[in-house]
Amino acid sequence: MAARRFPAPRSAIVVGAGIVGLSTAHHLRRAGLEVTVLDAEHVAAGASWGNAGWLTPSLTIPLPDPSILAAGLQALASPSSPVYIPPRADPNLLRFLVGFLRHCTWDAWRRSMSALVPLNAMVFDAFDELAAHGLTEPTHGDAPFVAAYASTAERETLLHELRIIEESGQRAPHELLDGDGVRALVPAASDRVGAGLRLHGTRHIDPPRYVAALADLVRSEGVEIVEGLRVTSVSGGSPHSAAGVRVVDHEGVPPRGRTARGDHHSDHRSADVVILASGARLGELAHTVGVRRVVQAGRGYSFTVPVEHLPRGPFYLPAQRVACTPLRGRLRVAGMMEFRRPGEPLDQRRIAAIRRAAEPMITGADFDDRREEWVGSRPCTVDGLPLIGPTRSPRVVAAGGHGMWGVTLGPLTGRLVAESVVTGTVPDVLRPFDPLR
Repeated sequence: MAARRFPAPRSAIVVGAGIVGLSTAHHLRRAGLEVTVLDAEHVAAGASWGNAGWLTPSLTIPLPDPSILAAGLQALASPSSPVYIPPRADPNLLRFLVGFLRHCTWDAWRRSMSALVPLNAMVFDAFDELAAHGLTEPTHGDAPFVAAYASTAERETLLHELRIIEESGQRAPHELLDGDGVRALVPAASDRVGAGLRLHGTRHIDPPRYVAALADLVRSEGVEIVEGLRVTSVSGGSPHSAAGVRVVDHEGVPPRGRTARGDHHSDHRSADVVILASGARLGELAHTVGVRRVVQAGRGYSFTVPVEHLPRGPFYLPAQRVACTPLRGRLRVAGMMEFRRPGEPLDQRRIAAIRRAAEPMITGADFDDRREEWVGSRPCTVDGLPLIGPTRSPRVVAAGGHGMWGVTLGPLTGRLVAESVVTGTVPDVLRPFDPLR
């Protein structure tokens, strides 16, 4: 355990108002710190908003996967591929891809998986703790999680993956289904579905509502959430001086005026500690405090459609890499891993590719009535493990890089980060996620 080298903190700035940042703010505030959350846009503006909302510890696995190499690198350049790499000269992207592909081996996968297993065992406790603290938006665990395939042969890929997951020490209880068994649980499954399985030990949430409710909770606890302020740089302070951030508004202008607490502010904010929960911008901001790991935006897409027979729970199409979740009377259809810059516009070719993949497997859905088309950037690392813990400056803590699992691991990350800040020691379970590794 690393001992703290500065006095116990009394104030914190959290950069990022997604599920990781707000969970961290909640636990820091309950520990007695004055907490301010800064976000360049608004609550849940990043990957927290449009994802599938699955809480699936048994599928929370490293993103670098040997199957990517098996598919062939040429396929990754196809706009219709579920994992897409645009052909462009980008040094950061090339650096990321070299490291990522180096980790697409079973040995590397098993090493990373062994680090995730202890976290996965604590996922639901962290969500239940937020509920006990007053979070009103529920998690849903009573509906079936069903994966569907065209054939039993196609299903073997997931069964092989589940066997390796269980060999790593992660429970992944499931039962096999034939096509009729899938349709009995998910009437929206089409006649193309010939096999499937039901995965047990899962839950799901409505991501926008859940994160909005979490924001309401932390505000009620006295946390200030400032939207529309983009952090441009981070200073690490010293054992005897505070850390800080520099900010600009949405027009790139240093803000003037007063905060909600009445304090005059300009382009600089300071606090005893700064938590970087800034999603795909984590690498950019953490570079000045010694973090050299590339954090690459892996953009996901989603939209909602009406369905005649709405599934009660998540409906997974692994061969198509499409995730479906019932939300507010419609079906959210999500997919893609597009390695592109965070700020680039939504690409309708990705939406069309998801539609082509999903439509044959779902009956009674009107894919022409798409709403809430969305693209958001997941923060991905080369080894598939998040960056959680102190940086070169012990006053600046990284909390991001979760890839596809920011929602699943968000509340737990917040609790563990707050614990390390308050106690001055890094929990052993976080050792593999050292941002300076």
